[in-house]
Amino acid sequence: MDDIREHYLAWLRDAHAMEEQALTMMRGLLSRLENDPVLCSRMEQHVAETERQAESLRKLIEGRDSGASMMKDTLGKASALGQAQGGMFADDEIVKGLMASYTFEQMEVAAYKVIISTASVLEDTTAIAIFEQNLAEEQGMADWLLDHLDQTMRIFLARDEAGRPARR
Repeated sequence: MDDIREHYLAWLRDAHAMEEQALTMMRGLLSRLENDPVLCSRMEQHVAETERQAESLRKLIEGRDSGASMMKDTLGKASALGQAQGGMFADDEIVKGLMASYTFEQMEVAAYKVIISTASVLEDTTAIAIFEQNLAEEQGMADWLLDHLDQTMRIFLARDEAGRPARR
């Protein structure tokens, strides 16, 4: 059981780092979404969800005598910041940002499924409820992004065709 617990704590720290990385990525993208109020509103909602998720994961880590991995959090944030800044110069950054966000949401869904299964083996019922709420929010965001990708792409193409800045 000690090996399972070690994996569980490592995956819990990974999940926290993942949420911190997601916040950095979303905040970078949000700063350039003023021409799509629907997308902007949904992204702001998910930022609030993700802030709550990161905080609940931090509390779970602290309650299980395992510190959040500063290295993973820092590397994740740096990676997300690089991605957000790199997109600032792409003509189609919004479309690529949404594609990257959808992919990241799917990774989060998979991560929560793994950690829920492990928490189940360890009978960590308190954590399972938190993970299931996070999973539902991540799946909801992934579904929303997929459902709105066509609309976002069309808005981008229309702005680009009209000669207006497509990013803003």
